[in-house]
Amino acid sequence: MLNELESLSGNIGRLIQISERHNQARQALEAQIEQLRANHANVQAELVQMRQERGALQAERDSLSAKIDDAQVRLNAILEKLPCGKSAQHAESDNQPDLLETESATRMNTHMRK
Repeated sequence: MLNELESLSGNIGRLIQISERHNQARQALEAQIEQLRANHANVQAELVQMRQERGALQAERDSLSAKIDDAQVRLNAILEKLPCGKSAQHAESDNQPDLLETESATRMNTHMRK
């Protein structure tokens, strides 16, 4: 009977040690989970901020693109109103609207790829 009590006491001691190790491991995992949750919250906040910045940049880009398009329209209107002079000047003025249209098409293609 004494041997059984000693064996039981030893088993209880081992169970207590195992329980303490599991408890420490659980506490360490809970601390890691809390750290990961904090990191996740920080990343989410950064993501929201980046999306806002991206939206602002897109709005600025669209505004600038609209201003450029408006300036091109006004420039083309001015070029059309210019009097036709010598044949060299006439040929040059004929090429300018084409260059503006080519630049506009290039910029629009670049804009669409983004």
